Amino acid sequence: MLESLGSLTVTPWIYVIVALSVLLDVFVPVLPSGVLVIAAATTAAGTRTAAGAVGAASAGSSEVPDMLVLVLCAATASCVGDLVAYRLAWRGGDRLSRAIARSRRLTAAQDRLGAALLRGGGMLVLIARFAPAGRSVVSLGAGAMHRRAAEFLPWSALAGLAWAGYSVSLGYFGGQWLGATWLGTAVSVLALFAAGAGAAYALRRPVVPRQSAVAAAAGPAGG
Repeated sequence: MLESLGSLTVTPWIYVIVALSVLLDVFVPVLPSGVLVIAAATTAAGTRTAAGAVGAASAGSSEVPDMLVLVLCAATASCVGDLVAYRLAWRGGDRLSRAIARSRRLTAAQDRLGAALLRGGGMLVLIARFAPAGRSVVSLGAGAMHRRAAEFLPWSALAGLAWAGYSVSLGYFGGQWLGATWLGTAVSVLALFAAGAGAAYALRRPVVPRQSAVAAAAGPAGG
């Protein structure tokens, strides 16, 4: 895989493949879009590091633009995919609700989404982008619940940029430190999974009703 990516990183096709993988990931969460982004960044960074070690002076000048293009490509595809899922769920909200109602697991996920939206608002979109399938649940749920686009899309763009920047940074530094190897990619992917586990834990936290929270903060009433 790394050998194939090594040849693709010097062509525009790597951006097309990354964009398609990230865009479709909202509909097929099992697609390894994060792994692909990290592997592409690791291979590009590791290849340029090796080239610089043998005196390729021009290699360093192209590292940052390539990484920035990869970040912007993944972030844009993430936001576009969220928007498509949001609009489809908005138009087919009733049908989607009936489909969700037939699945106990999806119903529980939608209930958690609604509670988390009340608790965290836009920050939920940002956190869920790192959780496994969290992007799908939030994008489809926001559309099915007819949340306003102004409440969802800016946070979707920020979430996509944060996720893409984090993933590319992991791959870049992994490639810089460990080279374009399976070890560099594996360490970076583990860091991405760790962030996903943390995000999933944050989304599963019990919700404290706001009135109860205010009462608790005020302390016991009376003397």
